[in-house]
Amino acid sequence: MNKKITAAVASAALVLGATSANAGIIIPAGEWTLDVNGNVNAYATYYDFDDATAAAGGLSGAQVDGEKNSQSINTGLLPAWLGFTGTTRQNDLDVSFTISMQPNVSDNDGGAGDNTSAKWRQAFLTFGDASWGTVKMGKDLGIFAGNAILNDMTLLGVGGNAGSVGGATSGAKTSLGGIGTGYVYASWVGQFAYTTPNMNGFQATVAITNPNHSNQTADYQDRFGVEGQIQYSFDSGKVWVSALSNKASDGQAASDNEWDQEAIDLGVNLNFGNIGLTGYYYSTKGLGSTFRGGLTGTSATDGGINTTTGQERDGDGGYLQATYVIPSGTKLGVAYGVSSLDKASSTDTAHLDENERWTVGAYHPLTKHLNLVAEYNNVESKDHAGVNSEGDAVSIGAILFF
Repeated sequence: MNKKITAAVASAALVLGATSANAGIIIPAGEWTLDVNGNVNAYATYYDFDDATAAAGGLSGAQVDGEKNSQSINTGLLPAWLGFTGTTRQNDLDVSFTISMQPNVSDNDGGAGDNTSAKWRQAFLTFGDASWGTVKMGKDLGIFAGNAILNDMTLLGVGGNAGSVGGATSGAKTSLGGIGTGYVYASWVGQFAYTTPNMNGFQATVAITNPNHSNQTADYQDRFGVEGQIQYSFDSGKVWVSALSNKASDGQAASDNEWDQEAIDLGVNLNFGNIGLTGYYYSTKGLGSTFRGGLTGTSATDGGINTTTGQERDGDGGYLQATYVIPSGTKLGVAYGVSSLDKASSTDTAHLDENERWTVGAYHPLTKHLNLVAEYNNVESKDHAGVNSEGDAVSIGAILFF
C-alpha cells in the first residue's frame, strides 16, 4: 500500500485532527484553504454460517430456517465518506473546521432504496499553534481505542460482521472490522480535547467527552467522560497508551442502573521495510465488548453490566497483525483478534464469553488512489452457557480515496 493511500486512511477517512487532513482536493478560498476529501468503497461478501443457534452476544451469526448462506453488497469497515476541512492562520493561531458525512452504498429497501440515512460523524473546530498545542471542540473519533481501529488492516476492507442469513445487511451501513473481536469501538463523541505539541516524538491528548450512554434514551448525565492518550512515535513505528473513564446510566425507570465505565489499552505498531507488525491489548470494566455499553443497548448480552443486578462486567482482549508488501505492491496480511467478557454474577450464563476472529487479506494498489481488496474472515463466538457458533465470510471489492 503506497504512501498516498496510507495518508488518505489517516486524514481523508478517519481524521484525528484537522491539521492532518491534507490528502484530498485542495481549493484556495480567500483567507481559507478548503480540503475536500473522502472515499468510496464497496464489497461483495459471501457468508457461510455453521450453526443454527448463535452464541448470546456473539458476532459469528447463525442460520435462519436452515439456510446457512447469504450474500450482500455493502461498504466495509469504513463507510463511504465526504469530508470538508477548512484551514487558515489568524492572530498567530492555526484555525480549522471539519464537517463530514457518510452515505451508504447499498440498501435492502425494495421501494425507495434509501432506508438507511447518511451518518454525520464529524463536526469540530480546532485552534492552536505548534509552540503550545491544539484545542479541538466538537464531534470526532473517540480517543480511547482510536489507534486500535486506525492500525487495523481491515480499515481498507471488511473484517468481521454481525448478522444471520436473511438479515446480514439489513439496515447496515458498515461492517465491524476488528470491533468486538480485538477492540471496543472508539465511537464518535462530542469532546473538548487538548493535544500537546510533538516533543521529540512524545505527544499527549486529554479530553472531556460526552459519555455516549449505552441506551440513547438515558435522561441524565451526572458527569463528563474523560479520555486521554500518550503516544511516542519513532522512525520505525509508534507506541501508545490510552484510557477512558465514564459514568453511565440506562435511563430506564424499571432498572435505573448507573455504573462506572473504565478502560485502558496499550498498542505498538512497527514497520521494517516491507514488513508491518501491530500488537494491541485492552482491559475494561463496565464497557462491554463491541460498542461502549453494549451492542444494541442495555439489554445486549455483550453489554457492560448485568441489567438485573447492575453489576459491572470485566472484559479484555486484543489483536496481533502482520503484513508484508510483495514486489507487485500488494499488501498481504494476517490478523488474529479476540474480545472476552467475564460474568458479573452466576446468573450471567446466557451472556457473551468470547468473540474470536481470523482475517487473511490482500490489498493491491491499482493506482495511487485506488485499492483492490480480497479478504477471508472467520468469526467464532461462545457464551457462558456453553453455546458455540461460527461463521465465515469472503469479500471482494475496492476502495478509492481522494
